[in-house]
Amino acid sequence: MIKLILIVVLVGAVGLLAYIRLAPSDPARWHEDPRLVSRPTTPNFHLIRMVGGDAMPRVFQAPAEELATRIDQIARADGATLIAGSLASGHMTYLTRTRLMGYPDYTSILIEPAGEGAMLLAFARARFGHSDLGNNRARLERWIAALSD
Repeated sequence: MIKLILIVVLVGAVGLLAYIRLAPSDPARWHEDPRLVSRPTTPNFHLIRMVGGDAMPRVFQAPAEELATRIDQIARADGATLIAGSLASGHMTYLTRTRLMGYPDYTSILIEPAGEGAMLLAFARARFGHSDLGNNRARLERWIAALSD
């Protein structure tokens, strides 16, 4: 009987992990404007915007189109996949997965002109779970640091 219970638990765990890895991502659900999004009730996100964010956006001394291209290159080099939006619109949403378990995270980027340069606003969040162990914040900070290099 114990053997049967262990097999059922193991099959259930494998099924859950497969669902996490293979669950489809609906771009319409995850492509959000960082300026307008409501703050989640769980701590598994990081929000960069002028009002009500976790951090203030930086202004980069580059045109919006150039900044969008640079952040796209950085995101893709970090393993992200563009699932919605476009560089031309300056509003993109990327899917990334945690290294160990493959949990999906979504990062919506909005590039806005700001004087002679452009400003990057962002909303990074986990799809599953309550905590992301700081992964979304770390990813955004890494991408923004790479923009400064």
